[in-house]
Amino acid sequence: MKIVFSRRRFWGAGACAVLAASAPLALMSFAAVVNAAEMDDSVPTVDVVVVTGSRAPHTSFDLPAAVDVIDATRGGGTQMRVNASELLNTVPGISVLNRQNYAQDLQISSRGFGARTAFGVRGVRLLTDGIPAGMPDGQSQAATFNLDVAERIEVLRGPFSAMYGNHAGGVVQLFTREGRESASIETTLSAGSDGTRKADVNAQGASGGIGYVLDASRFETDEYRDHSAAARNQAFARLSLRTDAGGKLALIASGLRQRDTQDPLGVTWSTYVRDARAVETDISDTASPKRSFAERYDTRKSINHQQIGASYEQSLGDGQLNLSAYGGNREVTQYQAFSKAFQAPASHAGGVVDFDREFYGAEWRWTSIIPFASGKFSTSIGGEYGYSRDVRRGFENFVGDRFGVRGQLRRDEIDSVSGADHFVQSELQFAQWQFTAGIRRSTLDVRVDDRFLSNGNDSGGLHYSNMTPIAGVTFKVTPALNLYASAARGFETPTLNELFYSGSAGGFNFVLRPARSTHWELGAKAAMGPVRADVALFKVFTSDELLVNTASGGRTSYRNGGKTQREGGELSVSAELGHGLNARLALTVLRAVFREGFGNVAPGSRLPGVAAATLFGELGWRERADRLGAALEVGGSGKLFAEDSNTEKPAPGNVVLNARLNAMQRWSGWQFRQFIRFNNLFNQQYIGSVIVGDSNKRYYEAAPGRTWQSGVSAQYHF
Repeated sequence: MKIVFSRRRFWGAGACAVLAASAPLALMSFAAVVNAAEMDDSVPTVDVVVVTGSRAPHTSFDLPAAVDVIDATRGGGTQMRVNASELLNTVPGISVLNRQNYAQDLQISSRGFGARTAFGVRGVRLLTDGIPAGMPDGQSQAATFNLDVAERIEVLRGPFSAMYGNHAGGVVQLFTREGRESASIETTLSAGSDGTRKADVNAQGASGGIGYVLDASRFETDEYRDHSAAARNQAFARLSLRTDAGGKLALIASGLRQRDTQDPLGVTWSTYVRDARAVETDISDTASPKRSFAERYDTRKSINHQQIGASYEQSLGDGQLNLSAYGGNREVTQYQAFSKAFQAPASHAGGVVDFDREFYGAEWRWTSIIPFASGKFSTSIGGEYGYSRDVRRGFENFVGDRFGVRGQLRRDEIDSVSGADHFVQSELQFAQWQFTAGIRRSTLDVRVDDRFLSNGNDSGGLHYSNMTPIAGVTFKVTPALNLYASAARGFETPTLNELFYSGSAGGFNFVLRPARSTHWELGAKAAMGPVRADVALFKVFTSDELLVNTASGGRTSYRNGGKTQREGGELSVSAELGHGLNARLALTVLRAVFREGFGNVAPGSRLPGVAAATLFGELGWRERADRLGAALEVGGSGKLFAEDSNTEKPAPGNVVLNARLNAMQRWSGWQFRQFIRFNNLFNQQYIGSVIVGDSNKRYYEAAPGRTWQSGVSAQYHF
């Protein structure tokens, strides 16, 4: 068998109040910046250099795209550096829902893309130092991000994301530190509520053109919800070498290991209201009527992930050559829960997923910059290849009358995915105008070799291909004010995990089609002295949207829906206010709806898992020598629908206030740091995330109430 495919309304009351108060102030700030820029054309624009979007060093101010840069050391290191949500929620357009479930990873979405996923990250491409943090099918794992060695994170949203291939909504790229001349060793110990603790040690240095960074950490938590304890070990090593010819080689190795991470699953609304920490009770278990599904089936997940990569860059005349390659192995064993009424043991399909994945890939890119008339012309041309191979088996999650143990074999297959992409992107720059255009050709091949034939032969293949063009223009009104417009076509194929099941218990889903989208964006960027403001307005039309079909006990199947539409705006303002004060605001308004009705879903229904608005605000202070710092943070989100028809109880909107304090001392070659932070100061009870489309209406995953974190570090410079 081979198939070829080619080619606003409701808010939590608290969130409304915060937006109503904050939005006018933000717009006034942007207006002030624009007015100042118009009065003084000589004001220089202070900006950071990014590589995400243009694939070559470029100021974010001049790029015709919504791109933000997060300083990973922002706030004096006042986080435990465990989850990417600690940093990414400060960016407009990006939503990071922390499930409080380390067996399922974060739920990251960009302009509503990726909100449907029940596992890993989909709809957003993750990279570390230019190397994919995921597979060629488009699924990524945020847990592989090592925040202990992060230097900065670049976040790209909108049309220019299409130049990164098979995904739709955005790109999140983490850049790690390089070894520096002053060698150092550092250890950090931190702890917090619910038995959370972490220990990290790292060393770095450079000599004779060779730099190194080494890091190892251990994280443990009893966690907020019942049956959600987790432990994670991470390791990282980076070696940098500079050649006599001006080249630069980087070798990177990383590892992640989690053993028997407990999965609390979702709960119904009534269970959440009764006890936010609870897991759903299995009333059909007559032997132990108070035991939960999670406890009965001992739902858990073990992960063992290793990856190595190498990148090389070399300047040659007017151009630069970039080469990279990577490879790794990922082993996962997951015990899922069967969630229908109790019947004879033979009818139970609660499963054990067990796969061993090998993956590798490579990329080449040539970038040239030449003078052209009164400006310059730059072109990047390149190609990528990625391959993954899963040896996948499935077992019953019971033996006799014992559950949560590996039983009979029910699935045995080899799944392979290969993707080959080619792209070209050019930019023509003049004094006031900048034009950008590019095109990418993507192909993806999926192959299934079924070795468990007692229930039929599920072998077959899929082939997807698509061309994704982009175009953008920037007009420099003044040196401190840019206007831009951009557009692109997007392409999003199903991932392997979305293809594994058809219906509630069926085999491989060979009928899923790729989603195709058209993206439009208008924006303005203004900078005046210590104030920077960015505004983006966007609209996205998608056909064959990939939607959840059924979700039960950890098993999720997908289908294609009709046409959808996403439209909204993003506002980001940052300012240095003087006297050590600084402020930041990130605001997103998003209307994501079904344009066509189907089944019991009416036209205009909201896409599940996508909030109508999100907000982050921060007012901070730091002493001039960075010896003391403090800040108040506010985060808000609109309500989240959990299924397509919007008829079930949505997770209400929320507003949460956090506070932090940090200190630093130096003595001889030592540097000491301390921090303490309090999250959810007013102890609000709210839903942290939703499981989209759960067949048993167990949509809700509760967020913690008031919590604290504290940490100390000691660093010695040799």
